[in-house]
Amino acid sequence: MRLLAFALSIFAFFSTQALAVTEADLPKSKHTKLGLYLTPSEAHEMIGQDPAKVLFIDVRTPAEMNFIGMPTEADANVPYMLMPDFPVWDAEKSSFKLELNPDFVPAVRERLEKKGLDQNAKVIVMCRSGDRSAASANLLAEAGFTNVYSIVEGFEGDMAKEGPTAGTRSVNGWKNAGLPWSYKLDREKMYGLQ
Repeated sequence: MRLLAFALSIFAFFSTQALAVTEADLPKSKHTKLGLYLTPSEAHEMIGQDPAKVLFIDVRTPAEMNFIGMPTEADANVPYMLMPDFPVWDAEKSSFKLELNPDFVPAVRERLEKKGLDQNAKVIVMCRSGDRSAASANLLAEAGFTNVYSIVEGFEGDMAKEGPTAGTRSVNGWKNAGLPWSYKLDREKMYGLQ
């Protein structure tokens, strides 16, 4: 029995080491100044170890929360980008243009204080697929935060390039990893409603 437990602990150690994300594995758009990266499973594990000492922020827009769902473990939605009051079309991206949320850093600080943490605490940020979380991690680092992790696969994951799911976000991500999430949103976690 001890041998089996030892073998399982060795396997668990090496399997989590294999999941560790390095900057070399990532496209430039997902690089951060602090170089702290997590897969969704690693983030879930970090939060589970001591949820009181980690702030988990979903940086997607409120519309994304409403229609796509949100991790139940997230402490709050603090959007990194917002749609302007008067929508503008981005022809290059074939979508509505988003603007930087001017209240992003103060709102994250407020959530930290509410949880009894400071800017040296572990902060995990997540967006749809990892680009905005990297940008938000950089903004927080510039504001003096020292321990900001980006979930590189985001909530929905990367696009499948081939096969029957080509063109859909079905490769990886929080949702595709089967981690806890819900379409039902918690009002207390939503941005701008306090």
